[in-house]
Amino acid sequence: MNAASAGIDVRNLSVVYGRFVAVAGTSFRVEPGESFGIVGESGSGKTTVLRAICGLAPRAAGTIELIGGASLPTPGTKPFRRLVQMVFQDPYGSLHPRQTVDRILAEPLAIHGVEDSEVRIERALDEVGLGSGFRYRYPHQLSGGQRQRIAIARALILEPQILLLDEPTSSLDASVQAEVLNLLEALRARRHLTFVMVSHDLAVVTHLCEGLMVMQRGRTVESVSSANLAAHRVADDYTRSLMEASVGFRRGVARPGKIEG
Repeated sequence: MNAASAGIDVRNLSVVYGRFVAVAGTSFRVEPGESFGIVGESGSGKTTVLRAICGLAPRAAGTIELIGGASLPTPGTKPFRRLVQMVFQDPYGSLHPRQTVDRILAEPLAIHGVEDSEVRIERALDEVGLGSGFRYRYPHQLSGGQRQRIAIARALILEPQILLLDEPTSSLDASVQAEVLNLLEALRARRHLTFVMVSHDLAVVTHLCEGLMVMQRGRTVESVSSANLAAHRVADDYTRSLMEASVGFRRGVARPGKIEG
């Protein structure tokens, strides 16, 4: 598999629905191989930023460019999907309930005309810690943590360079959250991936990301490194209020858990 060589540069991104401004002139830059977090309470616009990057939300203004690679393909096209993949918040809602894991993983390969599907499916399952025994199970036969692992495997199977992570652990129990975070951290290091991760939980973001951006009502409030955030070196009162609301806020290493989570 090829090492990633692309970061992402977002400049003055705006998303407008009628008269409602969901995102107002947001800018951030993620270097190749880095992990960047976007945090804020519900309605802050953080998920809309990810949706605008991948073409699921209308971009009213701004530019989105690759760093260290060729020009960014048009969002929604096949070349774009080979480069950028998204992992959604709800691992059950994002998986077809009537398709087996094998079919779920095979579908993107068939769409893109990838021939070595058997090898890729087995490798993807091994990488997320499940193994080939899960190939013919249905989503309802899996735990929440297992479903999210399948969603991650599906995102990785086309070997993208950039992953957009929309609250990937928010619907999971705390112990399973740690397992999935450790998995994502290991996958990023192994595949040299670039992450853009959205969360309302500062502890989750500071565990996985080197830097982050705080959003409120569609606007960027503050950009700060995870180290400064963990040391409470922040400038804005809204960021401080998020820190206080984040129960157990700390930067540390999550302990690996059992695979069956």
